Amino acid sequence: MTTDATDQLALPDDAFHVFDTTLRDGAQREGINLTVADKLTIARHLDGFGVGFIEGGWPGANPRDTEFFRRARTELSLRHAQLVAFGATRRAGTTAAEDPLVQALLDAETPVVCLVAKAHDKHVELALRTTLDENLAMIRDTVSHLRARGRRVFLDCEHFFAGYADNPGYALDVVRTAASAGADVVVLCDTNGGMLPAQVQAVVRTVVADTGARVGIHAQDDSGCAVANTLAAVDGGATHVQCTANGYGERVGNANLFPVVAALELKYGRSVLPAGALAEMTRVSHAIAEVVNLTPSTHQPYVGVSAFAHKAGLHASAIKVDPDLYQHIDPELVGNSMRMLVSDMAGRASIELKSRELGYDLAGDRDLVGRIVARVKEQEQKGFTYEAADASFELLLREEVVEGPQRFFRLESWRTITDQRADGGAENEATVKLWAKGERVIATGEGNGPVDALDRALRAGLERTFPELARIQLVDYKVRILEGRQGTQSTTRVLVTTGDGATEWSTVGVADNVIAASWQALNDAYTYGLLRAGLRPAE
Repeated sequence: MTTDATDQLALPDDAFHVFDTTLRDGAQREGINLTVADKLTIARHLDGFGVGFIEGGWPGANPRDTEFFRRARTELSLRHAQLVAFGATRRAGTTAAEDPLVQALLDAETPVVCLVAKAHDKHVELALRTTLDENLAMIRDTVSHLRARGRRVFLDCEHFFAGYADNPGYALDVVRTAASAGADVVVLCDTNGGMLPAQVQAVVRTVVADTGARVGIHAQDDSGCAVANTLAAVDGGATHVQCTANGYGERVGNANLFPVVAALELKYGRSVLPAGALAEMTRVSHAIAEVVNLTPSTHQPYVGVSAFAHKAGLHASAIKVDPDLYQHIDPELVGNSMRMLVSDMAGRASIELKSRELGYDLAGDRDLVGRIVARVKEQEQKGFTYEAADASFELLLREEVVEGPQRFFRLESWRTITDQRADGGAENEATVKLWAKGERVIATGEGNGPVDALDRALRAGLERTFPELARIQLVDYKVRILEGRQGTQSTTRVLVTTGDGATEWSTVGVADNVIAASWQALNDAYTYGLLRAGLRPAE
């Protein structure tokens, strides 16, 4: 960490806090299991992005979080953020000085501690099994104890909104007690995630007016309103927002850090990040998704790959005139980019814009654009989809735009054989017969399945002629049974993702036979890969 725990770091703007709790609350999402190394990596991403506070976990509550804070002291060099240790107020019937978990917060040596306390009278009596007065004493004692030892203290009021609805007087007493004991921020938590924006704004405004405390917001997303509730709290006077990267969190998640920050910067005009950091948002979002081993949400606001993707021909026609007509911001502001999708909804403008994106200027050639539009619609009627297979679309485009052959090899035939053994195992073999550079090639391959065997046979047959294929690898393979005929007689669509170590591309095949569809997709994948390697089909 950048400083001793007793030092007070100067935040970029202490008037407003962006507080990230990915490493604690976000890690409670089903399917996320962070190692200490993972947590250190995510903390570096968040610090680079410029958040003000990073809540690292609960020291003393589990060995992993305790180890994280120990390693953070020497392995984290934070430039923008302060590290925060999370914990609870002292237990009932004791003192903060005697509570080992409170001592663990001090041992973490972070400049900031975030405590959680009950703000709902029923939770105090039923969950803590203590009195309302003792709960206030627990808050007062713990906050005062940590403040006396040089820690900055934030207090999370758990179940605040539900508690305020049932007993507003007591909920406000919790806020006043924490603030008077020295808590810098009192955070109102929508723990069950059931609040709506108008309710949140009204309650926050009342709490600020009645207590004079500095107020924050922590919103869960069970009603799908966590981001909206967070912004509504800001409208009501909150100056501290608690969020998680990509909205990770328990149940359906927390307020998503990225749309909250983007809204504050771009819609509210409030500078909450260092200069230039917002343009790194898409990269940071995807990098954290990789660390937690979850596929980035393609439709996430601002940072999803589909956030600025346009499919309808009507949209494309307007975007051709002015992108702002169908985009609420310039995608480059958040490190994203506009994409044109080609589908049976495509019109001339969609094809022109997508072709320009791929490096082909079709402007002024109405006949050529018309042919491409007609061909796309015809192919999509058969089951092809080019919005998910840019490489196959580019090959189609080249066949219409560029004169001469667009293939490096010609198929004579292929065959796959699967031998089922009595022990339940299977042997898969494929044979391909090809023509490449005037030579007839016959090659076989064995694989884990018939498609893998076909891929290996194709590679074996072509690598001598095209050594560039050694860098190309199959990355992903998806099969979908299309609507229409049912069961084994249905049409099959195959999407293949291939990469060369620097980038990836997707291709599509459609046929009644899954192997035939796979062949089409593999054929396109290797053809496109050779084009990317700089070869020309006439070679």
